[in-house]
Amino acid sequence: MRQFVMFGIVGGSGTVVNLAVIYLVTKLAGAGGFSEHDVFANLFGTQWNIRWYHVFMFVAFLVANTWNYQLNRMWTFKGISKKSWLRGFFPFLTTGLVSLAISQVMVTLLMNPTSPIALPSDIFDDSSGLRTKFYWASAISILAAMPVNFLINKVWAFRRAPVQAIVEVPPH
Repeated sequence: MRQFVMFGIVGGSGTVVNLAVIYLVTKLAGAGGFSEHDVFANLFGTQWNIRWYHVFMFVAFLVANTWNYQLNRMWTFKGISKKSWLRGFFPFLTTGLVSLAISQVMVTLLMNPTSPIALPSDIFDDSSGLRTKFYWASAISILAAMPVNFLINKVWAFRRAPVQAIVEVPPH
């Protein structure tokens, strides 16, 4: 339970980093003349699209995932024997990609006006920061993916090294 709380604190700070990056890239996109709602790429015709908000979430994920890995390595799971930074990072990144997939599905459902769980456009009309649908969808999707992220990290990315049995070889 202690590790889960610590992981949650690190995740909370990572959420702040994630949302800050989303805010920055959204503002940069707006300054560049396009919106997070615009289509980035069409998949299988016009019905399926990757939108800029999917790309923004990926960029924010990479920054926040690196942030979270370093903090979890130094604090949450510090007692566990350490691999090299890169050898430990790739399982953490892979775990994060599972969480990112969950987040991407969730944010798509929250942003798509035809989805049964879409955030209401009359409340989240993008007229101000607190009424920006993408910000709320991002935060909700992060919270939805967190338990899965913790469990996979606990049992895989930050697992304890197996105890090696000491075998005594009798002298010849």
